[in-house]
Amino acid sequence: MTANHGAPAVDRVHTALRAEILDGVRPAGSRLREEEIAEAHGTSRTPTREAIRRLAADGLAELTPRRGAVVLAWDDDDLDELFDLRVLLEGHAAARAAVSGRADLARMRDLCAAMEAVEDPPDHAEITRLNLALHHEIHRAGGRRALRELVGRVVEAPLVRTTFRRYTAERLARSFAQHRELVAALAARDPEWARAVMTAHLRAAREVVRDRAGPPDRTAAADRRP
Repeated sequence: MTANHGAPAVDRVHTALRAEILDGVRPAGSRLREEEIAEAHGTSRTPTREAIRRLAADGLAELTPRRGAVVLAWDDDDLDELFDLRVLLEGHAAARAAVSGRADLARMRDLCAAMEAVEDPPDHAEITRLNLALHHEIHRAGGRRALRELVGRVVEAPLVRTTFRRYTAERLARSFAQHRELVAALAARDPEWARAVMTAHLRAAREVVRDRAGPPDRTAAADRRP
């Protein structure tokens, strides 16, 4: 009975912390203090501790002997591996979506139009939400459960979720044009075209993230807890 009673608190804290990490509110290297988090979420330290353990299992935090729990930091090698996996998995999903007959082209075009509507000035949060929805549509059309689950793990990484905050206006326009071309490739039922566009799209995103001189991630500057 006690475990069941505590489970909702664990789920609630885990969900909230996960969202904060993915959205850049808690940046890489920031500490996850049990007492502070428990107080903020109106719960005790026990479910908070379990929620942090779940974050570690998710690959979003690490438990260190000296500093306690911290948000996982990504280096250039991690970045390269992440985007290499995205190219393989999402390129495969795009190629399969082109021939599966399951692509909801009208929905994808609507998502493209919605992103373009908030391009200038850019609403980064809304663009990120719509972009994830578009990619999820492609994953749904191109893969069964196993592929969707694998792709989901790399797409939901914090580096991916905060990418658009680093885009210049020119790069953002190019990204949106690639979205349109990708939908055109799916409409033409051309798997190799779809794979090529997705590959170029993701490689461009990788360069944006690697470009440390790009526009700063405003949320990442917040709350860098020592």
